[in-house]
Amino acid sequence: MRNLKRDFQLDPSITFLNHGSFGATPKPVFREYQHWQRELERQPVEFLGRRFTGLMAEARAALGAYLGAHPNNLVYTQNVTISINIVARSLELGPGDEVLASDHEYGAMDRTWRFLAKERGFRYINQHVELPLTTEEKFVEDFWRGVTARTRVIFLSHITSPTAIIFPIQEIIRRAREAGILTVIDGAHAPGQLPLHLDSLGADFYGGNLHKWLCAPKGTGFLYARPEAQPLLKPLVVSWGYESQTPSASTFVDHHEWWGTRDIAAFLAVPKAIEFQAEHHWEEVRQSCHQLAAYAQTRICELTGLAPLHPQTDHWFCQLAAAPLPADTDLPLLKQRLYDDYRVEIPLIDWNGYKLIRVSIQGYNTRRDVDTLLRALSALLFG
Repeated sequence: MRNLKRDFQLDPSITFLNHGSFGATPKPVFREYQHWQRELERQPVEFLGRRFTGLMAEARAALGAYLGAHPNNLVYTQNVTISINIVARSLELGPGDEVLASDHEYGAMDRTWRFLAKERGFRYINQHVELPLTTEEKFVEDFWRGVTARTRVIFLSHITSPTAIIFPIQEIIRRAREAGILTVIDGAHAPGQLPLHLDSLGADFYGGNLHKWLCAPKGTGFLYARPEAQPLLKPLVVSWGYESQTPSASTFVDHHEWWGTRDIAAFLAVPKAIEFQAEHHWEEVRQSCHQLAAYAQTRICELTGLAPLHPQTDHWFCQLAAAPLPADTDLPLLKQRLYDDYRVEIPLIDWNGYKLIRVSIQGYNTRRDVDTLLRALSALLFG
């Protein structure tokens, strides 16, 4: 498998180990994105007024095939933050109700739920998930202890942002369905890292980003809604689709696809991103990246003498891996020195009493990139 560095536009002077934050777009996909921008500018009325519905339907069909979902169960959004806001603001929660999440959730999503809890009177609970993790069964039991008779919604990451852990969501979803609890999954890091079949997963709602691990242009995400749960959703932006004079086969799509005048070029480039990964045998790329991420995590833990956050087996992480740093680490200073002195771009995270470094490995990364990081950490932490 050849390295894909030349297919990306990243600054070659930077050791880029932070794909997980915003992603990076390959050159062929970026050209496709610009093609659709030019199409919009060439004849805006034709493009938005007469071609929009058909073009978006084609893009949703390609995405649906990739995600294992019927196209009518999907709408494009700019990111997971918008997807989860659509869901959270739609659900009729109030005093006496509880939303149960883990304490590994992404900060923007915690803020969304806390804002609405304050507005509407329900409780948002971050159930503690003990580290280091040991088995999937223990994770499920520990999390499920937070469920009460008042739990109306479970909100959970598929792959966590601060700790880079793949949560075993399937069993949580199954139990929630049996208990009559809605499930809302934050899949920001899953598409492109994990194979998905959303129609069989069983989650009521699933939000994903495509500009991260699928490498689509910035501002591409989606919201999946199970058909039986779609009537619960209200438009975040009310526009012409709400009382469409030519309704489609999906009220869900009608209500959430048209937001007025906006650039949809990034959405229309998603099929090219899917095609790019297929052409480059992405399962092999993903496996190679996972092995390099495992190497990075192991070597950092050896360097610091600190235990990893989970067993170093494949089902707990993929291309994104976190490792603890010494408790006395000055994270802002270390981050500045890594970038200024070694030109290493990587996130350092202060989370729940842990100081963490999170390594992203994509097809453009090499063993040399990781070794550069390791030399820098050795010098800055212990030199």
